[in-house]
Amino acid sequence: MTLHIDPARLAEATSGPRRYQMLIDGKWTDGEVGLEGERVSPGHGIVVSRYAFGSEADVARAVAAARRAFHRGPWPRMKAADRAAVLLKTADLIDARREEIARLDAIESGKPISQARGEIAGAADIWRYAASLARTLHGESYANLGDDMLGVVLREPVGVVSIITPWNFPFLIVAQKLPFALAAGCTTVVKPSEMTSASTVVLGEILMQAGLPEGVCNIVLGTGPEVGAHMVAHRDVDMVTFTGSTRVGKATVQAAGATLKKVAMELGGKNAQIVFPDADLDAAVDAAVFGAFFNAGECCNAGSRLIIHKAVAKDFLAAFEKRAARVKVGDPLDDATKVGAIITPEHLKKIENAVIDATADGATVALGGAGLTSAAGQYMTPTVVTGVKPDMAIAREEVFGPVLSVLEFERVEEALRLADLTDYGLSAGVWSRDIDTAMTVARSVRTGTVWVNTFMDGYPELPFGGMKQSGIGRELGKNAVEDFSEAKTIQFHRGPRTSWWVED
Repeated sequence: MTLHIDPARLAEATSGPRRYQMLIDGKWTDGEVGLEGERVSPGHGIVVSRYAFGSEADVARAVAAARRAFHRGPWPRMKAADRAAVLLKTADLIDARREEIARLDAIESGKPISQARGEIAGAADIWRYAASLARTLHGESYANLGDDMLGVVLREPVGVVSIITPWNFPFLIVAQKLPFALAAGCTTVVKPSEMTSASTVVLGEILMQAGLPEGVCNIVLGTGPEVGAHMVAHRDVDMVTFTGSTRVGKATVQAAGATLKKVAMELGGKNAQIVFPDADLDAAVDAAVFGAFFNAGECCNAGSRLIIHKAVAKDFLAAFEKRAARVKVGDPLDDATKVGAIITPEHLKKIENAVIDATADGATVALGGAGLTSAAGQYMTPTVVTGVKPDMAIAREEVFGPVLSVLEFERVEEALRLADLTDYGLSAGVWSRDIDTAMTVARSVRTGTVWVNTFMDGYPELPFGGMKQSGIGRELGKNAVEDFSEAKTIQFHRGPRTSWWVED
Protein backbone atom coordinates (compact mmCIF):
# COMPACT_ATOMS: atom_id res chain seq x y z
CA MET A 1 0.00 0.00 0.00
CA THR A 2 1.24 3.49 -0.85
CA LEU A 3 0.25 6.65 1.03
CA HIS A 4 0.01 9.96 -0.78
CA ILE A 5 1.48 12.67 1.46
CA ASP A 6 1.83 16.19 0.11
CA PRO A 7 4.49 18.19 1.99
CA ALA A 8 3.52 21.27 -0.01
CA ARG A 9 0.45 21.71 2.19
CA LEU A 10 2.78 22.84 4.99
CA ALA A 11 3.52 26.54 5.20
CA GLU A 12 7.08 25.57 6.18
CA ALA A 13 7.58 24.15 2.69
CA THR A 14 7.55 27.68 1.26
CA SER A 15 8.10 30.11 4.11
CA GLY A 16 10.73 28.09 5.97
CA PRO A 17 10.61 26.73 9.52
CA ARG A 18 10.35 28.91 12.61
CA ARG A 19 13.40 29.09 14.85
CA TYR A 20 12.87 28.63 18.60
CA GLN A 21 15.05 29.92 21.44
CA MET A 22 15.40 28.87 25.07
CA LEU A 23 13.84 30.69 28.02
CA ILE A 24 16.27 31.40 30.86
CA ASP A 25 15.57 33.87 33.67
CA GLY A 26 12.70 35.43 31.77
CA LYS A 27 14.70 36.08 28.60
CA TRP A 28 14.78 34.33 25.23
CA THR A 29 18.31 33.25 24.47
CA ASP A 30 20.56 31.09 22.34
CA GLY A 31 22.96 28.64 23.94
CA GLU A 32 26.40 29.73 25.10
CA VAL A 33 28.11 27.15 22.89
CA GLY A 34 25.98 27.93 19.85
CA LEU A 35 24.52 24.47 19.32
CA GLU A 36 21.63 24.14 16.88
CA GLY A 37 19.02 21.50 16.11
CA GLU A 38 16.22 20.96 13.64
CA ARG A 39 13.15 18.79 13.34
CA VAL A 40 12.12 16.95 10.20
CA SER A 41 8.38 16.28 10.30
CA PRO A 42 7.84 12.50 10.52
CA GLY A 43 4.67 12.87 8.49
CA HIS A 44 5.94 15.14 5.72
CA GLY A 45 9.70 14.70 5.44
CA ILE A 46 10.64 18.39 5.54
CA VAL A 47 12.26 20.55 8.20
CA VAL A 48 9.48 22.20 10.24
CA SER A 49 11.41 23.63 13.23
CA ARG A 50 14.86 24.91 14.09
CA TYR A 51 16.08 25.24 17.66
CA ALA A 52 18.79 26.93 19.68
CA PHE A 53 20.15 23.97 21.63
CA GLY A 54 21.71 24.23 25.05
CA SER A 55 24.64 22.61 26.83
CA GLU A 56 25.90 22.15 30.39
CA ALA A 57 26.62 25.88 30.62
CA ASP A 58 23.00 26.73 29.78
CA VAL A 59 21.70 24.21 32.30
CA ALA A 60 23.88 25.92 34.92
CA ARG A 61 22.40 29.30 33.95
CA ALA A 62 18.86 27.97 34.11
CA VAL A 63 19.34 26.23 37.47
CA ALA A 64 20.95 29.35 38.92
CA ALA A 65 17.98 31.43 37.74
CA ALA A 66 15.54 28.93 39.26
CA ARG A 67 17.51 28.92 42.52
CA ARG A 68 17.47 32.72 42.74
CA ALA A 69 13.75 32.77 41.98
CA PHE A 70 13.17 30.22 44.72
CA HIS A 71 15.21 31.90 47.45
CA ARG A 72 14.72 35.56 46.57
CA GLY A 73 11.76 35.78 44.21
CA PRO A 74 8.11 36.26 45.06
CA TRP A 75 6.72 32.97 43.72
CA PRO A 76 7.22 30.61 46.72
CA ARG A 77 6.01 33.35 49.08
CA MET A 78 2.91 34.35 47.12
CA LYS A 79 -0.54 33.70 48.43
CA ALA A 80 -1.84 30.45 47.02
CA ALA A 81 -4.73 32.37 45.49
CA ASP A 82 -2.27 34.52 43.52
CA ARG A 83 -0.38 31.48 42.24
CA ALA A 84 -3.69 29.88 41.29
CA ALA A 85 -4.66 33.01 39.34
CA VAL A 86 -1.53 32.67 37.18
CA LEU A 87 -2.32 29.00 36.50
CA LEU A 88 -5.90 29.83 35.56
CA LYS A 89 -4.73 32.60 33.22
CA THR A 90 -2.32 30.08 31.66
CA ALA A 91 -5.20 27.69 31.00
CA ASP A 92 -7.21 30.43 29.30
CA LEU A 93 -4.26 31.36 27.08
CA ILE A 94 -3.72 27.70 26.17
CA ASP A 95 -7.34 27.52 25.05
CA ALA A 96 -6.88 30.67 22.98
CA ARG A 97 -3.90 29.14 21.13
CA ARG A 98 -5.21 25.57 21.00
CA GLU A 99 -5.17 25.22 17.21
CA GLU A 100 -1.63 26.61 16.93
CA ILE A 101 -0.29 24.31 19.64
CA ALA A 102 -2.11 21.27 18.27
CA ARG A 103 -0.61 21.90 14.83
CA LEU A 104 2.90 22.12 16.25
CA ASP A 105 2.52 18.80 18.05
CA ALA A 106 1.02 17.19 14.94
CA ILE A 107 3.79 18.24 12.55
CA GLU A 108 6.62 17.53 15.01
CA SER A 109 5.42 14.23 16.52
CA GLY A 110 3.29 12.85 13.67
CA LYS A 111 0.15 12.50 15.76
CA PRO A 112 -3.23 13.19 14.09
CA ILE A 113 -4.33 16.82 14.40
CA SER A 114 -7.77 15.81 15.74
CA GLN A 115 -6.11 13.89 18.55
CA ALA A 116 -3.70 16.75 19.27
CA ARG A 117 -6.61 19.17 19.69
CA GLY A 118 -8.09 16.91 22.35
CA GLU A 119 -4.75 16.70 24.15
CA ILE A 120 -4.38 20.49 24.27
CA ALA A 121 -7.90 20.85 25.64
CA GLY A 122 -7.08 18.19 28.24
CA ALA A 123 -3.89 20.02 29.16
CA ALA A 124 -5.80 23.24 29.83
CA ASP A 125 -8.15 21.29 32.09
CA ILE A 126 -5.18 19.95 34.05
CA TRP A 127 -3.82 23.47 34.57
CA ARG A 128 -7.19 24.49 36.00
CA TYR A 129 -7.24 21.46 38.31
CA ALA A 130 -3.72 22.27 39.52
CA ALA A 131 -4.89 25.81 40.28
CA SER A 132 -7.57 24.40 42.56
CA LEU A 133 -4.98 22.30 44.40
CA ALA A 134 -2.71 25.32 44.93
CA ARG A 135 -5.35 26.71 47.30
CA THR A 136 -5.92 23.47 49.18
CA LEU A 137 -2.33 22.47 49.97
CA HIS A 138 -2.07 22.49 53.75
CA GLY A 139 -0.30 20.98 56.71
CA GLU A 140 -1.46 19.62 60.07
CA SER A 141 -1.55 20.62 63.71
CA TYR A 142 -1.28 18.45 66.83
CA ALA A 143 -2.72 19.89 70.02
CA ASN A 144 -2.71 16.50 71.77
CA LEU A 145 0.95 16.45 72.79
CA GLY A 146 0.41 17.91 76.25
CA ASP A 147 -0.68 21.23 77.65
CA ASP A 148 2.73 22.83 77.07
CA MET A 149 3.37 21.62 73.49
CA LEU A 150 1.88 22.32 70.06
CA GLY A 151 3.05 20.47 66.94
CA VAL A 152 2.64 21.94 63.47
CA VAL A 153 3.49 20.19 60.20
CA LEU A 154 4.00 22.51 57.24
CA ARG A 155 4.06 21.63 53.54
CA GLU A 156 6.83 23.63 51.89
CA PRO A 157 7.83 23.58 48.18
CA VAL A 158 10.59 21.07 47.51
CA GLY A 159 12.69 23.69 45.72
CA VAL A 160 14.12 23.61 42.19
CA VAL A 161 12.58 20.88 40.02
CA SER A 162 14.02 19.49 36.79
CA ILE A 163 11.20 18.40 34.45
CA ILE A 164 12.13 16.15 31.51
CA THR A 165 9.38 15.24 29.05
CA PRO A 166 9.13 12.88 26.02
CA TRP A 167 8.21 13.24 22.36
CA ASN A 168 4.99 11.24 22.22
CA PHE A 169 2.73 13.70 24.11
CA PRO A 170 4.77 16.92 24.05
CA PHE A 171 2.23 19.33 25.51
CA LEU A 172 0.05 16.99 27.55
CA ILE A 173 2.81 15.41 29.63
CA VAL A 174 4.40 18.72 30.61
CA ALA A 175 0.90 19.61 31.85
CA GLN A 176 0.97 16.56 34.11
CA LYS A 177 4.05 17.94 35.88
CA LEU A 178 4.71 21.67 35.57
CA PRO A 179 1.44 23.19 36.88
CA PHE A 180 1.57 21.05 40.03
CA ALA A 181 5.18 22.03 40.71
CA LEU A 182 4.24 25.68 40.24
CA ALA A 183 1.13 25.31 42.41
CA ALA A 184 3.33 24.05 45.25
CA GLY A 185 5.59 27.12 44.94
CA CYS A 186 8.55 25.40 43.26
CA THR A 187 10.74 26.86 40.55
CA THR A 188 11.61 24.77 37.53
CA VAL A 189 13.88 23.90 34.63
CA VAL A 190 12.05 22.13 31.78
CA LYS A 191 13.60 20.08 28.98
CA PRO A 192 11.23 18.87 26.26
CA SER A 193 12.30 16.21 23.79
CA GLU A 194 14.73 17.58 21.23
CA MET A 195 12.34 16.26 18.55
CA THR A 196 9.17 17.99 19.77
CA SER A 197 10.18 21.19 21.55
CA ALA A 198 8.05 23.81 19.79
CA SER A 199 4.85 23.54 21.82
CA THR A 200 6.79 23.74 25.11
CA VAL A 201 8.42 26.97 23.91
CA VAL A 202 4.95 28.33 23.15
CA LEU A 203 3.98 27.36 26.69
CA GLY A 204 6.89 29.51 27.90
CA GLU A 205 5.45 32.45 25.96
CA ILE A 206 2.07 31.81 27.55
CA LEU A 207 3.51 31.64 31.07
CA MET A 208 5.24 35.00 30.64
CA GLN A 209 2.03 36.53 29.32
CA ALA A 210 0.12 35.05 32.28
CA GLY A 211 2.42 36.86 34.71
CA LEU A 212 4.77 34.13 35.92
CA PRO A 213 7.80 35.85 37.52
CA GLU A 214 11.19 35.63 35.82
CA GLY A 215 13.22 32.53 36.59
CA VAL A 216 10.30 30.46 37.88
CA CYS A 217 10.05 28.40 34.67
CA ASN A 218 13.16 28.04 32.54
CA ILE A 219 13.14 26.04 29.30
CA VAL A 220 16.38 24.53 28.02
CA LEU A 221 16.31 22.80 24.63
CA GLY A 222 18.64 20.04 23.54
CA THR A 223 19.54 16.39 23.81
CA GLY A 224 19.66 14.09 26.80
CA PRO A 225 23.47 13.91 27.01
CA GLU A 226 23.99 17.66 26.45
CA VAL A 227 21.12 18.92 28.63
CA GLY A 228 19.05 16.27 30.41
CA ALA A 229 21.96 14.54 32.13
CA HIS A 230 23.19 17.83 33.60
CA MET A 231 19.69 18.73 34.80
CA VAL A 232 19.64 15.45 36.72
CA ALA A 233 23.14 15.68 38.15
CA HIS A 234 23.18 19.37 39.14
CA ARG A 235 23.66 19.79 42.88
CA ASP A 236 21.23 22.73 43.10
CA VAL A 237 18.32 20.70 41.73
CA ASP A 238 16.12 19.29 44.49
CA MET A 239 13.82 17.01 42.50
CA VAL A 240 13.68 15.34 39.09
CA THR A 241 10.46 14.29 37.40
CA PHE A 242 10.93 12.29 34.20
CA THR A 243 8.70 10.59 31.65
CA GLY A 244 10.28 8.25 29.13
CA SER A 245 11.62 4.76 28.67
CA THR A 246 12.36 2.46 31.59
CA ARG A 247 15.95 2.15 30.40
CA VAL A 248 16.59 5.91 30.60
CA GLY A 249 14.51 6.13 33.78
CA LYS A 250 16.82 3.68 35.54
CA ALA A 251 19.87 5.73 34.51
CA THR A 252 18.12 8.90 35.69
CA VAL A 253 17.38 7.45 39.13
CA GLN A 254 20.97 6.27 39.45
CA ALA A 255 22.35 9.70 38.54
CA ALA A 256 19.93 11.49 40.87
CA GLY A 257 20.99 9.19 43.68
CA ALA A 258 24.43 10.81 43.82
CA THR A 259 22.85 13.83 45.53
CA LEU A 260 19.78 12.01 46.92
CA LYS A 261 17.33 14.06 44.90
CA LYS A 262 13.66 13.32 45.15
CA VAL A 263 12.56 11.51 41.97
CA ALA A 264 9.29 10.81 40.17
CA MET A 265 9.39 8.45 37.19
CA GLU A 266 6.62 7.66 34.68
CA LEU A 267 8.08 4.94 32.48
CA GLY A 268 7.15 2.11 30.11
CA GLY A 269 4.22 -0.25 29.90
CA LYS A 270 3.12 -3.51 28.27
CA ASN A 271 -0.54 -3.21 29.04
CA ALA A 272 -3.15 -5.93 28.73
CA GLN A 273 -6.80 -5.83 27.77
CA ILE A 274 -8.38 -8.97 29.24
CA VAL A 275 -11.63 -10.01 27.54
CA PHE A 276 -14.04 -12.58 29.00
CA PRO A 277 -16.82 -14.33 27.05
CA ASP A 278 -19.62 -12.46 28.84
CA ALA A 279 -18.28 -9.02 27.88
CA ASP A 280 -19.96 -6.53 25.56
CA LEU A 281 -17.79 -7.82 22.74
CA ASP A 282 -18.58 -5.06 20.25
CA ALA A 283 -17.53 -2.43 22.78
CA ALA A 284 -14.45 -4.46 23.67
CA VAL A 285 -13.44 -4.74 20.01
CA ASP A 286 -13.70 -0.99 19.56
CA ALA A 287 -11.70 -0.32 22.73
CA ALA A 288 -9.07 -2.87 21.77
CA VAL A 289 -8.58 -1.25 18.35
CA PHE A 290 -8.36 2.17 20.01
CA GLY A 291 -6.03 0.97 22.75
CA ALA A 292 -3.63 -0.72 20.36
CA PHE A 293 -3.42 1.95 17.66
CA PHE A 294 -4.08 5.28 19.41
CA ASN A 295 -1.10 7.60 18.84
CA ALA A 296 0.30 4.91 16.50
CA GLY A 297 0.90 2.78 19.58
CA GLU A 298 3.58 5.26 20.72
CA CYS A 299 2.02 5.48 24.14
CA CYS A 300 3.08 4.03 27.50
CA ASN A 301 -0.58 3.23 28.19
CA ALA A 302 -1.17 1.46 24.86
CA GLY A 303 -3.24 -1.72 25.08
CA SER A 304 -0.51 -3.62 23.26
CA ARG A 305 -1.56 -7.06 24.54
CA LEU A 306 -4.97 -8.64 23.98
CA ILE A 307 -5.56 -11.48 26.44
CA ILE A 308 -8.69 -13.11 25.05
CA HIS A 309 -10.74 -16.09 26.29
CA LYS A 310 -10.44 -19.04 23.91
CA ALA A 311 -14.23 -19.42 23.71
CA VAL A 312 -14.59 -16.10 21.86
CA ALA A 313 -11.10 -15.62 20.43
CA LYS A 314 -11.87 -16.57 16.82
CA ASP A 315 -14.94 -14.35 16.41
CA PHE A 316 -13.39 -11.50 18.38
CA LEU A 317 -10.23 -11.46 16.28
CA ALA A 318 -12.22 -11.56 13.06
CA ALA A 319 -14.21 -8.52 14.17
CA PHE A 320 -11.04 -6.80 15.42
CA GLU A 321 -9.15 -7.29 12.17
CA LYS A 322 -12.11 -6.11 10.12
CA ARG A 323 -12.35 -2.90 12.15
CA ALA A 324 -8.58 -2.38 12.29
CA ALA A 325 -8.35 -2.65 8.51
CA ARG A 326 -10.65 0.39 8.26
CA VAL A 327 -8.51 2.58 10.54
CA LYS A 328 -7.26 5.49 8.43
CA VAL A 329 -3.49 5.85 8.40
CA GLY A 330 -2.26 9.04 6.85
CA ASP A 331 -1.29 12.70 6.94
CA PRO A 332 -1.28 14.00 10.53
CA LEU A 333 -2.89 17.25 9.33
CA ASP A 334 -5.88 15.42 7.80
CA ASP A 335 -8.86 15.62 10.18
CA ALA A 336 -9.92 12.09 9.17
CA THR A 337 -6.59 10.46 10.10
CA LYS A 338 -6.64 8.09 13.08
CA VAL A 339 -3.04 6.81 12.93
CA GLY A 340 -0.36 9.28 11.94
CA ALA A 341 3.36 8.99 11.34
CA ILE A 342 6.04 7.07 13.24
CA ILE A 343 8.40 9.40 15.11
CA THR A 344 11.66 8.52 13.24
CA PRO A 345 12.83 6.13 10.51
CA GLU A 346 14.97 4.38 13.12
CA HIS A 347 11.98 3.77 15.36
CA LEU A 348 9.95 2.43 12.45
CA LYS A 349 12.72 -0.08 11.76
CA LYS A 350 12.74 -1.10 15.43
CA ILE A 351 8.98 -1.78 15.30
CA GLU A 352 9.29 -3.78 12.08
CA ASN A 353 12.13 -5.83 13.57
CA ALA A 354 10.02 -6.68 16.63
CA VAL A 355 7.38 -8.16 14.30
CA ILE A 356 10.02 -10.04 12.28
CA ASP A 357 11.50 -11.49 15.47
CA ALA A 358 8.04 -12.60 16.62
CA THR A 359 7.43 -14.51 13.41
CA ALA A 360 10.86 -16.12 13.75
CA ASP A 361 9.75 -17.27 17.22
CA GLY A 362 6.65 -18.92 15.73
CA ALA A 363 4.00 -16.18 15.90
CA THR A 364 1.80 -15.24 12.93
CA VAL A 365 1.17 -11.80 11.44
CA ALA A 366 -2.60 -11.74 10.96
CA LEU A 367 -2.77 -8.12 9.79
CA GLY A 368 -0.21 -5.55 8.61
CA GLY A 369 3.33 -6.13 9.76
CA ALA A 370 5.39 -3.60 7.83
CA GLY A 371 5.85 0.06 7.07
CA LEU A 372 3.85 1.77 4.35
CA THR A 373 5.41 3.20 1.22
CA SER A 374 5.19 6.99 1.19
CA ALA A 375 6.85 9.76 -0.75
CA ALA A 376 7.32 11.69 2.51
CA GLY A 377 7.56 10.69 6.15
CA GLN A 378 7.28 7.22 7.67
CA TYR A 379 4.13 5.26 8.44
CA MET A 380 3.13 1.77 9.54
CA THR A 381 -0.08 -0.12 9.05
CA PRO A 382 -1.94 -1.36 12.16
CA THR A 383 -0.55 -4.81 12.92
CA VAL A 384 -1.94 -7.88 14.69
CA VAL A 385 0.32 -10.74 15.79
CA THR A 386 -1.40 -13.98 16.81
CA GLY A 387 -0.10 -17.27 18.16
CA VAL A 388 1.97 -15.36 20.71
CA LYS A 389 3.44 -17.42 23.55
CA PRO A 390 4.16 -15.98 27.01
CA ASP A 391 7.93 -16.38 26.68
CA MET A 392 8.19 -14.44 23.41
CA ALA A 393 9.79 -11.00 23.48
CA ILE A 394 6.73 -9.47 21.80
CA ALA A 395 4.63 -10.67 24.75
CA ARG A 396 6.91 -9.05 27.34
CA GLU A 397 8.78 -6.10 25.84
CA GLU A 398 7.47 -2.68 24.88
CA VAL A 399 7.29 -2.29 21.08
CA PHE A 400 5.95 1.30 21.17
CA GLY A 401 4.24 1.06 17.82
CA PRO A 402 0.87 0.06 16.29
CA VAL A 403 1.33 -3.64 17.04
CA LEU A 404 -1.09 -5.84 19.00
CA SER A 405 0.07 -9.15 20.49
CA VAL A 406 -2.67 -11.73 21.08
CA LEU A 407 -2.59 -14.36 23.84
CA GLU A 408 -5.39 -16.73 24.81
CA PHE A 409 -6.61 -18.10 28.15
CA GLU A 410 -9.31 -20.33 29.65
CA ARG A 411 -9.32 -19.59 33.41
CA VAL A 412 -9.22 -16.34 35.40
CA GLU A 413 -6.01 -17.45 37.12
CA GLU A 414 -4.37 -17.98 33.74
CA ALA A 415 -5.44 -14.52 32.54
CA LEU A 416 -3.93 -12.92 35.65
CA ARG A 417 -0.68 -14.83 35.19
CA LEU A 418 -0.44 -13.66 31.58
CA ALA A 419 -1.26 -10.07 32.55
CA ASP A 420 1.52 -9.99 35.15
CA LEU A 421 4.24 -11.81 33.22
CA THR A 422 6.04 -8.61 32.17
CA ASP A 423 8.36 -6.38 34.18
CA TYR A 424 5.88 -3.54 33.70
CA GLY A 425 2.85 -2.61 35.75
CA LEU A 426 1.35 0.56 34.33
CA SER A 427 -2.24 -0.22 33.32
CA ALA A 428 -4.69 -2.92 32.30
CA GLY A 429 -8.28 -3.31 31.13
CA VAL A 430 -10.83 -5.99 31.98
CA TRP A 431 -14.00 -6.67 30.01
CA SER A 432 -16.80 -8.62 31.73
CA ARG A 433 -20.41 -8.04 32.72
CA ASP A 434 -19.86 -10.18 35.84
CA ILE A 435 -18.98 -8.01 38.83
CA ASP A 436 -17.16 -10.84 40.58
CA THR A 437 -14.91 -11.44 37.57
CA ALA A 438 -14.26 -7.74 37.04
CA MET A 439 -13.48 -7.14 40.70
CA THR A 440 -11.23 -10.19 40.95
CA VAL A 441 -9.12 -9.04 38.03
CA ALA A 442 -9.10 -5.37 39.03
CA ARG A 443 -8.01 -6.18 42.59
CA SER A 444 -5.44 -8.79 41.59
CA VAL A 445 -3.55 -7.46 38.57
CA ARG A 446 -0.36 -5.58 39.50
CA THR A 447 -0.83 -2.27 37.69
CA GLY A 448 -1.29 1.35 38.74
CA THR A 449 -4.54 1.73 36.78
CA VAL A 450 -7.23 -0.79 35.85
CA TRP A 451 -10.07 0.14 33.51
CA VAL A 452 -13.26 -1.94 33.76
CA ASN A 453 -15.36 -2.10 30.58
CA THR A 454 -13.50 0.90 29.12
CA PHE A 455 -9.92 1.74 28.22
CA MET A 456 -7.54 4.70 28.47
CA ASP A 457 -9.97 7.19 29.97
CA GLY A 458 -8.21 9.83 32.02
CA TYR A 459 -9.16 12.59 34.46
CA PRO A 460 -7.02 15.10 36.39
CA GLU A 461 -8.68 13.99 39.61
CA LEU A 462 -7.37 10.42 39.33
CA PRO A 463 -3.72 9.56 40.09
CA PHE A 464 -1.66 8.05 37.29
CA GLY A 465 1.52 5.98 37.51
CA GLY A 466 2.84 2.46 37.55
CA MET A 467 4.05 -0.43 39.64
CA LYS A 468 7.18 -2.55 39.11
CA GLN A 469 9.40 -1.12 36.36
CA SER A 470 6.71 1.26 35.10
CA GLY A 471 7.78 3.99 37.46
CA ILE A 472 8.01 5.65 40.85
CA GLY A 473 5.26 7.83 42.28
CA ARG A 474 2.02 9.17 40.84
CA GLU A 475 1.01 12.15 38.73
CA LEU A 476 -2.35 13.94 38.83
CA GLY A 477 -4.89 13.37 41.60
CA LYS A 478 -5.44 15.31 44.81
CA ASN A 479 -1.92 14.63 46.09
CA ALA A 480 -0.12 15.86 42.96
CA VAL A 481 0.82 19.24 44.44
CA GLU A 482 1.84 17.61 47.72
CA ASP A 483 4.32 15.46 45.79
CA PHE A 484 6.25 18.65 44.96
CA SER A 485 6.48 19.61 48.62
CA GLU A 486 8.34 18.54 51.74
CA ALA A 487 6.97 18.16 55.25
CA LYS A 488 8.48 20.35 57.95
CA THR A 489 7.72 19.71 61.62
CA ILE A 490 7.68 22.67 64.04
CA GLN A 491 7.24 22.13 67.79
CA PHE A 492 6.12 25.03 70.03
CA HIS A 493 6.73 24.85 73.77
CA ARG A 494 5.29 27.24 76.33
CA GLY A 495 5.98 27.75 79.99
CA PRO A 496 9.02 26.65 82.00
CA ARG A 497 11.09 23.80 80.59
CA THR A 498 12.71 21.14 82.81
CA SER A 499 16.47 21.66 82.70
CA TRP A 500 18.64 18.77 81.54
CA TRP A 501 21.49 20.10 83.68
CA VAL A 502 20.97 19.29 87.40
CA GLU A 503 22.63 21.65 89.89
CA ASP A 504 24.40 20.07 92.89
